[in-house]
Amino acid sequence: MTPSLLFAVLASGFIYGITPGPGVLAVFGIGAARGRRAGAGFLCGHLLGDVVWCSTALIAIVGAREIGSGAFDVLGVLSGVYLFWLGMRAIRTRSRSEDAPQGAARRPFWHGVVFGLTNPKAYPVAVATFTALLASRAELLTWDMLPWLIFLSFVGGLLAYAILIGIVGARYVRTAYQRHEVLITRLCGVMFIGFAINALVHALPGLLGSKTT
Repeated sequence: MTPSLLFAVLASGFIYGITPGPGVLAVFGIGAARGRRAGAGFLCGHLLGDVVWCSTALIAIVGAREIGSGAFDVLGVLSGVYLFWLGMRAIRTRSRSEDAPQGAARRPFWHGVVFGLTNPKAYPVAVATFTALLASRAELLTWDMLPWLIFLSFVGGLLAYAILIGIVGARYVRTAYQRHEVLITRLCGVMFIGFAINALVHALPGLLGSKTT
């Protein structure tokens, strides 16, 4: 595994874990209501869902690559379009998302487990994020590499959650996040659009027959 591929998988897991979404909003709400320990419990439970969805996404990506470059290119285009759509939605954000969980859970860990496994956005976002960041290294992906890919994405997610645990529960952080939530969401939207462009740049030439071999 090349250093660039290693970094790309780590970055994919990190970005997937730390990007503002329902899970991040939930942990900030729980941290504000019950403190850092409860927030950490929620994230530990939520991590199970992340491992399941990231592993499933990586299996789909490696499978598409093994089937043929055409299948991976199709997946890349679909992922690019989906990320672009997510990015545009984020840029157009005006207020707090209605599906953002509110309040604190009585059992943060188990709430995190259920939340992480049942989040309908988890799998498509995982596939899109990993595909976008791994598109330029698709030729390196093999089934033998899958356990390491899953492990590295897990490490990236852990790093993201370590940062979240470090800041959750701090009053000034919660206040700043609420005050600038729309701006943060829009900046993440710009990042998603950047990933979308990256995925499309690597996938479209193959589908159009102009990709060099």
